[in-house]
Amino acid sequence: MTYDFQTPVNRKNTGSAKWEQMYAWNPDVAADVIPLSVADMELKSPPEVTEGLRDYLNDAVLGYTIPYPAFQESVAAWQKNRHGWDIEPEWVVQTQGVVAAFYAAIRAFSSKGDGVLLFRPVYYPFGSAIADNERTEVNIPLLEQDGFYTIDFEAFETAAAKPENKILLFCSPHNPVGRVWTMEELARVAEIAVKHELLVISDEIWNDLVFKTNPHTVLATVTPALKPYLITCTSPSKTFNLAGMGISNIIIEDDSLRHQFSREVAQVRGDMIGPLSYKACELAYAKGAAWLDELLELVLTNQKLVHDFFKNNFPQIKAPISEGTYLQWIDFRALGMANEELEEFLHEEAQFFTDEGYIFGIDGSGFERINVALPTHLLQVQLDYLAAALRKKGC
Repeated sequence: MTYDFQTPVNRKNTGSAKWEQMYAWNPDVAADVIPLSVADMELKSPPEVTEGLRDYLNDAVLGYTIPYPAFQESVAAWQKNRHGWDIEPEWVVQTQGVVAAFYAAIRAFSSKGDGVLLFRPVYYPFGSAIADNERTEVNIPLLEQDGFYTIDFEAFETAAAKPENKILLFCSPHNPVGRVWTMEELARVAEIAVKHELLVISDEIWNDLVFKTNPHTVLATVTPALKPYLITCTSPSKTFNLAGMGISNIIIEDDSLRHQFSREVAQVRGDMIGPLSYKACELAYAKGAAWLDELLELVLTNQKLVHDFFKNNFPQIKAPISEGTYLQWIDFRALGMANEELEEFLHEEAQFFTDEGYIFGIDGSGFERINVALPTHLLQVQLDYLAAALRKKGC
């Protein structure tokens, strides 16, 4: 490999959210324990970004900044080259993260009490964005068979047809179950949304983290009929480990939707993006493709490691390889532990720190979501800790 994905990065005492959370859970963890929870990487960002930022700072004035041509060109070129999606600069609204965009869109396009549809288990801020804005969550649970998840289209259409339900909050690729929706599945989502005039907020933050066997299809490219009903949320944050930069590109082709969304974002000054964030995004999209291609090789290697670890040692625990994301959705239900018991076992006895499945909704009970974006040899260390604890428990 051209890039170094194996040198450890010491994030202790740096303010890393997931590291601080780990020490709050268990202050006495071993020195070589690494949290596999929150979705940022235990890897350095692309050198093209960090070195480019150093060069930029030599002459930069860190004042108020708005989108500039080189930044806009990098966003459009990335969508074109990576996803075959032609966008115009004026379609793009910047926000301080995709979660901020969920909140703004829900406020802008629904009223208190209105229904917002989602497919659980799903990224937990989806539920928070609905509840915090005093909307009604309408859950259409994904259908699961042998670790493979599909959309219950019959239940979805029934819910979409109800006039009180205004929005679908859609995750594509899906976090946490790792599905990359097929063209056929996306066409059906679009058909139902258009038929029932349902606004779709499509969270496509994981769209770059997919493998050649399961390419991502941008929902906006499925049918032009969806244009008046679609907000697409993208960001370089997951792709290039830039979550702390707080920049997302929300792509809205329809003028009316975009203007209404922009007004809502501006009311809380959520459109104030720092100059380093703009520059980091520009550098990543302009120069980061080769780094991403090698990262995907690491992610696939690590997913296979996890899959084989459970298959060969604890086959009752299921760890299918995800179609996309650098997350893996592990089914611990065969251990017969309640959520609290499983959480305590993993934190205290196994020193294995994940995102508990129940935080993604009741449909995630008994599961754990792990993050495999870290050096392979360090992932093996975490699995070894888990193996020792499972064997001690007689598994």
